[in-house]
Amino acid sequence: MAVKPIRLFGDPVLRTPAEPVKDFDKELRTLVKDLTDTMIDAPGAGLAAPQLGVGLRVFTYYVDDRLGHVVNPTLDLSEERQDGEEGCLSLPGLSFPTPRAWRAVAKGHNMHGEPITLEGTDLLARCVQHETDHLDGILFIDRMDPDQRKAAMKAIREAEWFGEPAPVVRDSPHRTFGKAL
Repeated sequence: MAVKPIRLFGDPVLRTPAEPVKDFDKELRTLVKDLTDTMIDAPGAGLAAPQLGVGLRVFTYYVDDRLGHVVNPTLDLSEERQDGEEGCLSLPGLSFPTPRAWRAVAKGHNMHGEPITLEGTDLLARCVQHETDHLDGILFIDRMDPDQRKAAMKAIREAEWFGEPAPVVRDSPHRTFGKAL
């Protein structure tokens, strides 16, 4: 199992838009495995590559017994909205009401470069939007109304993990991606 440290709120990689994947190679397959292992160990419903310090457009998900990943996703969102609690592995122990589209269709590729389409409603749609936001340097707290965001920022500043330094990993198999873990 390849469980990696998850980057926490405040780490600049979480606010940096990720680069599209160009090489569908062994290193990408290793990254997908690391994301999957880390997400399941956490446990979480999804995990994006920037949360492991890798600036590539890849995320994994595990919702309603559906386990998978999407590389280079693009989204088509419904106009119908949903409200619900949302959390993030990069903001451990915290969750807040966050508005999202009720239905999402993600188009992208699998780790072998084959085209895929992932369609979901409710929790899967929320997960797909949340993880794609990570790839764009957006955190779920950015989707809240100003009063809720203010309350969320107060809770973040009071969290025991707030201000922790990013983990340092010296011999990362993902060095070729240009971002050390």
